[in-house]
Amino acid sequence: MSKKDEKTNVMRVLEQHGTEFEIFSYSSEFTNAAEAAKTLGEDPESLFKTLVAVGKSKEHYVFMIPSCEELDLKKAAAATGEKSVEMIPQKELLPLTGYVHGGCSPIGMRKQFDTYIDETSVLFDRICFSGGRVGFMVKMKVSDLNSIIPVITADLIK
Repeated sequence: MSKKDEKTNVMRVLEQHGTEFEIFSYSSEFTNAAEAAKTLGEDPESLFKTLVAVGKSKEHYVFMIPSCEELDLKKAAAATGEKSVEMIPQKELLPLTGYVHGGCSPIGMRKQFDTYIDETSVLFDRICFSGGRVGFMVKMKVSDLNSIIPVITADLIK
């Protein structure tokens, strides 16, 4: 089975919902989103990374931001109504979400957390984000993503 033929949990969920999406596979040797975007022929700003943070209340939150950008923790806290949020330690990612660093997707986590997406997502017809495993991305409409998991649009980047 070739890499393109492998299915991740994300792809299974999207297929179960009848959602239209494209699959991209890429080399895990890329060190940044700009390199991956160039190879995939995509705008680097349309590649979103999935980050998991915890609020002062101990609630967890998922943030999707352009891969070339940095999450503004103050803006993230304001969006969630928390006093503060901080990124979870990398060692907590797998037990909490079921995903490893670099393969974390907002779809198919062990528990569905409130998910926020940066407001720049509206600039694109479709966005790319992790397909649930390092080396896989899916490309789909944000409105379709919102039909599978509720996403809240907010200003999240520095």
